[in-house]
Amino acid sequence: MATPLPRLRTDLDFMPSPLSDRPGLCIRDPFRYSDATIIVPPFLVQALPLFDGQQTDLDLQAHLSRLAGELIGSEVVRSLMDSLSQYGFLHDPEFEKMKESKQRAFRQAAERTAMHAGSAYPDQEAGLRQWFTQFSADGAAAAGPAPAGELLGLAAPHVSPEGGRQSYAAAYEGIGQEQAEKTFVILGTSHYGAPEKFGLTRKPFRTPLGALPVDTALVDWLCDRGGSAVQIEDYCHSMEHSIEFQCLFLQHRLVPGIRILPILCGPLAESLVTGRPPETNDAVRRFYEALGELAAREGRRLFWILGIDLAHIGRRYGDPSAVRAEQGPMAQVRHADGERLERVCAGDSEGFFELVRPGHDELRWCGYSPLYTFLQVVPAARGRVLHYEQWNIDDASVVSFAGVEFRG
Repeated sequence: MATPLPRLRTDLDFMPSPLSDRPGLCIRDPFRYSDATIIVPPFLVQALPLFDGQQTDLDLQAHLSRLAGELIGSEVVRSLMDSLSQYGFLHDPEFEKMKESKQRAFRQAAERTAMHAGSAYPDQEAGLRQWFTQFSADGAAAAGPAPAGELLGLAAPHVSPEGGRQSYAAAYEGIGQEQAEKTFVILGTSHYGAPEKFGLTRKPFRTPLGALPVDTALVDWLCDRGGSAVQIEDYCHSMEHSIEFQCLFLQHRLVPGIRILPILCGPLAESLVTGRPPETNDAVRRFYEALGELAAREGRRLFWILGIDLAHIGRRYGDPSAVRAEQGPMAQVRHADGERLERVCAGDSEGFFELVRPGHDELRWCGYSPLYTFLQVVPAARGRVLHYEQWNIDDASVVSFAGVEFRG
């Protein structure tokens, strides 16, 4: 009897195998429901489209047999099905158990742990403080003399700190003890969050430098007034790096005890499909109104941090050709990035959206949502680009980012 094939999860990360001696398709779970990373051999990659919830194991066996020109045994099909299920890559009961277990664990956790310690940065305090000394040196020359106006926020990358070290350093160079009594509102890119949603948490953020407490009174205020766009204890906080990296730099620059208000900004996908500004969505507009009211009420007691990257170009992101930082077409990307940053620095949310909208954001700015949110809720802010960079995240793909300060 034929056995239906479950659907393959579409929210996984798929990329060519990085190992020359093991070609195929590398699959991992960005949500960390599963900690496994597997490489599917090239021949079996051709089987994956049949995991659509409509085909059966017999259909898959027949498909592979046609491709091979010989009978493929049922044990090959069963092994593939069992492996994908075991690792939580299929929509089946095994995955649902994994998902519920991980989400329940995050809800019950007392703190948000340092997910990327030991991989993106050192996991011991002494090593981390030594690691930071070079960042400060890199940023000193980049910042330059400060213009008039009080510093009220900054935008820094969330790319790997080693890749974006100069932009990180330039962005955080201006933060000093005069900001230590403020609450830091961190608007981070939610790479895997639901569209048109804003993820909140009350959990302190733990790093090797200690714990950053959350201003829970402000979280409660936004939950009460932010409407249906708010997701409290958003599971995406558990693995998202865009806020974690900003917490590290804040702790490095300031004394212990500072408070944060972490907000993960989900994709503003509807605006890119309809061509209408994000606030035409009722739920998004209500959240903007609530956060804007909070910004007006708290005033200078808040300091704004945006954890953002800019363009994503190359094969990793679906482009047909490989690219190199600052070479060939990336010169045009630099120009286009500059036009968008100019609108951001001018506080022009409408002009910024008009540059992002064509081609459903052809530059793939993952920082679009936090930036647009900031422009809506702090309209008086005016910015200055401190440093702009492009970095090859692999041999065929480039990410761009910048350090920006905002004054007002």
